[in-house]
Amino acid sequence: MIRAGVIGGSGYTGGELIRLLLHHPDVRLDFVFSRTRKGESLHKTFPDLTGQTNLTYVDRPDTETDVVFLCLGHGNSGRFLEEWTFGANTRIIDLSNEFRGVDTRWFGKREFIYGLPECHLDAISTARNIANPGCFATAIELALLPLATAGLLKEAVHINAVTGSTGAGAGLSETSHFSWRNNNMSVYKPFTHQHLAEIRETLESKGTAIPDLHFLPNRGNFPRGIFATLYTAYAGSFEQAVELYTAYYKDSPFTFVTQEPVNLKQVVNTNTAHLHLHLYERKLLITSVLDNLLKGASGQAVENMNLMFGFPRERGLTLKAIGF
Repeated sequence: MIRAGVIGGSGYTGGELIRLLLHHPDVRLDFVFSRTRKGESLHKTFPDLTGQTNLTYVDRPDTETDVVFLCLGHGNSGRFLEEWTFGANTRIIDLSNEFRGVDTRWFGKREFIYGLPECHLDAISTARNIANPGCFATAIELALLPLATAGLLKEAVHINAVTGSTGAGAGLSETSHFSWRNNNMSVYKPFTHQHLAEIRETLESKGTAIPDLHFLPNRGNFPRGIFATLYTAYAGSFEQAVELYTAYYKDSPFTFVTQEPVNLKQVVNTNTAHLHLHLYERKLLITSVLDNLLKGASGQAVENMNLMFGFPRERGLTLKAIGF
């Protein structure tokens, strides 16, 4: 049994992480840190936890705990680690984008490994610190990794992806409140989204040059999930594409290639990603769907924790989709 702490446990990703850790058979959730909610019960923030825990928020972390998850806003993880020094045996999993880049992976003596198990499984298993991937990045990387590994990304990739409102965080903003988001849709950060850098670095880690990635992110009028469609030139047959993707993910317990067209409800509330392939006139279309709060954030963080501590990768992540 390992001890875990959550830093910044009042938002969407923090809430999902708390739920997963409370029910993980090999974890004892020791504390949840919040500067503004000290002494408040967790179930006051997350009413669904009523009867499941008596924990209250604290404003001092246990710096010798076994693993700590940083669920802070982007740019705040480094400042927190400057304020609080954790023991050498404490493993850190950061859910922000602060340590994901090749040039930003070091904080003092701590090296952060990019935590996409489908790409860096062995490195994660021996890592002391993890930079958890972004939600859009996860969906797009999973869609392109088999092609990149085989050296088959030769021409530009066109990407259109829609995310739910929880991707913007729990804080109220002009484009996240109900009256704006409901029955509405919009594009944002076209061609310049911050996840592009980690996507390119992850694909380039396979040793081949990566073409232009033309990424159009969209705000969807639903709470959670990412629906991404990507297409690029492909000279092979449909059967070869299916064989390539199936072989790449044959050992993955969470990423699956399906013959049937995919929809969001089959993955929302799970740590799984589903991929569907379609070939048309030498263009390969890959559809990638996942839950932005689970496989795109907290679920993948727990998956990384399992690998770091030698637990079965699926431990605590057998979840039911909302589909019916």
